[in-house]
Amino acid sequence: MRFLMLVLADPEADTSEEPVLTIGEWSAETTEAGVNVDGDRLQPPERAKTVRRRGGKVVVTDGPFAETREVIAGFDILECRDMDHAIEVATRHPMATHGTLELRALWPLDL
Repeated sequence: MRFLMLVLADPEADTSEEPVLTIGEWSAETTEAGVNVDGDRLQPPERAKTVRRRGGKVVVTDGPFAETREVIAGFDILECRDMDHAIEVATRHPMATHGTLELRALWPLDL
């Protein structure tokens, strides 16, 4: 079962607690285990574009659409047995300590 793990940075997070692993260690561990299928960092939100079509017109604006202090900093595609396994994998990621991780099962289109 595949999961999207959104990695959210929170500039107001308490960073006094040390993460279980560094990002390099987590990446090596999960890649070696065959759990981490793909993942990467994202450019800062200031470089983002938001695209919408409204009333037949395309509207492109700078930056993210949502006004929030947390921003999507990266993502990982995980191959896990189930949601419990995905949670277990996520708890070892450094951003579980210094940010937020959102897990969502992929929902393939049946074309």
